[in-house]
Amino acid sequence: MSGPQKPAGAKPAFQVSLKGRALRLLGQREHTRFELERKLAPYEEEPGTLAQALDELQAKGYLSEQRAAESLVHRRAGQYGAIRLRQEMQDKGLARDLIDQTLASVKDSELSRAREVWRRRFDGPPETAQERARQTRFLLARGFSGEVVRRALGSAPEDDGV
Repeated sequence: MSGPQKPAGAKPAFQVSLKGRALRLLGQREHTRFELERKLAPYEEEPGTLAQALDELQAKGYLSEQRAAESLVHRRAGQYGAIRLRQEMQDKGLARDLIDQTLASVKDSELSRAREVWRRRFDGPPETAQERARQTRFLLARGFSGEVVRRALGSAPEDDGV
């Protein structure tokens, strides 16, 4: 005879719970609630269990929209401008006021970050109109505003007093 029978509908012992999956994802990096809902929805067996698990994680402080926003800015600000960072945060489902508050912390460094991104990519200032257009497109694609790009390509760092 075989071992004890499991009741109908019982989960296999190796199946990871929604909360466990969420904790595993949060252990890799900060996630927003929207991201976790999207990633874990295929594993939800009963409606409402995912929301309940995420509510518990949020109540215990494991899930924080504020930390997710700050983490994204910390990870990506060295590569991208405020426009791109704003778009990424919107894609992750963060609230507009939280996005504005988080981006305010990096606003002052926008020009210096644009210059650093430019320095890592290009050997020197543009010598032709075609090269200037190429460098401009590069910085605009990285999410820096037109004004910041103009200032980054138009003057030396000591000219701005930055």
